[in-house]
Amino acid sequence: MANETKRLRPAQIAEDESGFASLQAMALYEPANQAYSLQAVNTAHGLMLSARTEEAQQQAALDTARDNAVAKEWAFHNLMLRVKDQVIAQFGPDSNEVQALNLKKTSERKAPQRRKKTGGGTGS
Repeated sequence: MANETKRLRPAQIAEDESGFASLQAMALYEPANQAYSLQAVNTAHGLMLSARTEEAQQQAALDTARDNAVAKEWAFHNLMLRVKDQVIAQFGPDSNEVQALNLKKTSERKAPQRRKKTGGGTGS
């Protein structure tokens, strides 16, 4: 049984489109069940095309909205980087205001330590 929640392969849709074009040329097509009439197939085809068009338009709108959101996120981020520089310049690198912006005070930084030399080298 087919999983009807997944998209059809493009090749399958192309095959259906080809069959639909051939069906339209059949002048004597009269199915016993009217659910499969040419009118029903035309309606279903039109609804599919309409839904695909709407999907493409919605995807374009989503892509545009995402691009706008990304641009605003970067603008805000870059502004906050400059704000941090301004807070350091105004209040100093060891102030509580610097710490409030999630930066480390200079007094809380570890002092650099020398690395101990390990033996193993040959010397003269």
